[in-house]
Amino acid sequence: MELRHLRYFTALAERLNFTHAAEKVHVTQSTLSHQIKQLEEEVGHRLFDRVGKRVVMTEAGETLLPAVTKALHEIDEGIRTLKGSARQLSGMVRIGATHTFNISLIPACLATFLTNNPSVRVTVEELSAAEIEERIEDDRLDIGIAYRPMDLRDLWFEPLYNEEMVLAVGSEHPFAHRKRIRVVELHRQSLVLLPREFSTRQMLDGCFESVGAEPVVVAETNTIAAMLSLVRRMEIAAIVSEQAVSEMRDVRIVALESPTPMRTPGILWKRDGERAAAVRSFAAIVRRAVSSAKLKRPRE
Repeated sequence: MELRHLRYFTALAERLNFTHAAEKVHVTQSTLSHQIKQLEEEVGHRLFDRVGKRVVMTEAGETLLPAVTKALHEIDEGIRTLKGSARQLSGMVRIGATHTFNISLIPACLATFLTNNPSVRVTVEELSAAEIEERIEDDRLDIGIAYRPMDLRDLWFEPLYNEEMVLAVGSEHPFAHRKRIRVVELHRQSLVLLPREFSTRQMLDGCFESVGAEPVVVAETNTIAAMLSLVRRMEIAAIVSEQAVSEMRDVRIVALESPTPMRTPGILWKRDGERAAAVRSFAAIVRRAVSSAKLKRPRE
């Protein structure tokens, strides 16, 4: 199946006349008829029927048309954006990011984006994942960078990669010189974790339960910065993304295994929402930053 097949299909669906549809797409009537037949063979259904001199869409054609129309609209919009890329983008981009991504990923992407598009106004809010989801749904944010929600509701999640979580400890902690530690070894160890309403905490509790470990959760805080500040001051550990501690020299990282807690970072959009060119451009920069390893990947 090629793009031309879909354009011929929508032209015939609009005109319901082979002669007029062929004129619209600048091919002969026989070429159009042959291409429609190829498409029907590809999808395994008749899309049009001839009733006397009239052409009518079949039920299969009616089912296919909305999806094809939407896809062609997005392709055409993308081509128009590319053709106009010599012109600077304008408008506003409202970004929500959790603390982990606001440390290095978002600033790096913003630097690239604003250098290329100095006329765009950008606001960045560091929020919890729940707040990001709520504000995207309410049209108070255009895009979010966070972890996969447990309930997508009216959101669309675009995964970027899978990430291992690590144990973060101070330089004087007994585990500071370990390279790896099994989750069961955290039994009766003092931890600071996110509150139980966070999906990450629920995932970690599941990991503990799976191996029969019962850590002593001496503190709960809803910000990673506060967790790491406590780690630096006490003989206490936290389980966080490696990105959260990548630039902290006084915090040690220990890999977790059996099991290894995993999260999936990604881009959050409003499902079926309109995405302005500037927002799409920022998202493309985020994807490129991740794929080019500007963001550290989990260790093997």
